[in-house]
Amino acid sequence: MKAQEILDHFQSITHWVAPEDSVDRIIIGNPGKHVSRVGVTWMSTFENVREAIAHGCDMLVTHEPTFWVHADELATVESWPEGSIKRQAAEYKRRFIERRGLVILRIHDAWDAMPDIGIPYAWARHLGLGDAPAARSANTFQHRYDIEPVTLDALARRIARRTAELGEPAVQVIGPPDQLVSKVGIGTGCYCNLEVFQQLDCDVSIICDDSNWHWEGIAFAADNDHAVIRVNHSVSEEPGMITLAQYINDTLPITAEYIPHGAPFRLVGQS
Repeated sequence: MKAQEILDHFQSITHWVAPEDSVDRIIIGNPGKHVSRVGVTWMSTFENVREAIAHGCDMLVTHEPTFWVHADELATVESWPEGSIKRQAAEYKRRFIERRGLVILRIHDAWDAMPDIGIPYAWARHLGLGDAPAARSANTFQHRYDIEPVTLDALARRIARRTAELGEPAVQVIGPPDQLVSKVGIGTGCYCNLEVFQQLDCDVSIICDDSNWHWEGIAFAADNDHAVIRVNHSVSEEPGMITLAQYINDTLPITAEYIPHGAPFRLVGQS
């Protein structure tokens, strides 16, 4: 199967995404290359690029960028001043990928909104919240799940047990430890607007660290008695990478291998 045909497949099943407006595209590599094995990972970091090559992959399917900007990656790289540290790093990474013939395909917009198995649904299932949300935001990316009432810290411990499986053994918690909660908002990436969660009648929201500044959204929520549990961005989307790899294996005549990303940090405390 050619690289372009894989992109064409995802564009054909995502009617909600206009290809010309989407970041879903071949970022680097030959669209005509024959692909039989792909790696699937949350972000095409240098480490994950090397992992894909080591595993004999022809293509790496990534959810997040390769060159640290959301859209028009190579054009943006070429706009940076020649000789700048960031451009030199990007050009080195680009040459590394090109010399090894790896194709980088970004699948972001399609999988953020894929019904039932996409990013938010996979995240909710991993957290043990269920299969179907009780409510969705107008843009459908933020969900509410209803559970039996539980204290905030008890829910946080439950969430931490699930995130630990993905490399994040502790979560941030904002709110009284004994506050009872039962209407849980979940979001990933930039779709963690705390005002929207309150409009959905959530009393606690599980958000990611890339989406809210503490002094702004989180402080607003705290002042309105809305509890917050905060996790790492990549951890919240990792279950969706597992479902993406499984979808490719189930649907396309190629082999997909999930390459774990997990939390990109270590927690270091006092000894």
